[in-house]
Amino acid sequence: MIQKKICMLGAFAVGKTSLVARYVSSMFSDKYLSTVGVKIDKKPLSVDGQDLTLMLWDIAGQDDYQTVQPSHLRGMSGYLLVADGTRRMTLEVARQLQVKATAVAGPVPFILLLNKADLAAEWEIDEPGLIKLVEQGWRVVRTSAKTGEGVESAFQLLARAMIGGPR
Repeated sequence: MIQKKICMLGAFAVGKTSLVARYVSSMFSDKYLSTVGVKIDKKPLSVDGQDLTLMLWDIAGQDDYQTVQPSHLRGMSGYLLVADGTRRMTLEVARQLQVKATAVAGPVPFILLLNKADLAAEWEIDEPGLIKLVEQGWRVVRTSAKTGEGVESAFQLLARAMIGGPR
């Protein structure tokens, strides 16, 4: 079976751990637990008839005091950038992490997840900024770890891109 390393990248408290828990275990908790270092989960799946296992590296969030270590990014086949729709600055952190990830791993597939779709009325990230990213070739998926919206499809989309399937 093919194994693919996926890194979850984003600012502090954007929902990376909650998205992994929703995807791997179909669970959500309102309790906030800060990730220290890296937490690794795995999930077997089949994409277009190809069986593979995703090795999900949930990497501690980047903030003013802590940055993502390049060593955590080596060997990844793709990554999910996560931004919190209710906090505009998390999109800027995602942009910075995309540059860092490309410098370390090269042009591997990635998707920007705009998390917390269940709080859309409180969003600070606006459509014009997202349109610019899409025009630059970014794939953007709105997700909610709480409701599950977009979560399964985002991981499937990334898996398909990593194995060279239709996007």
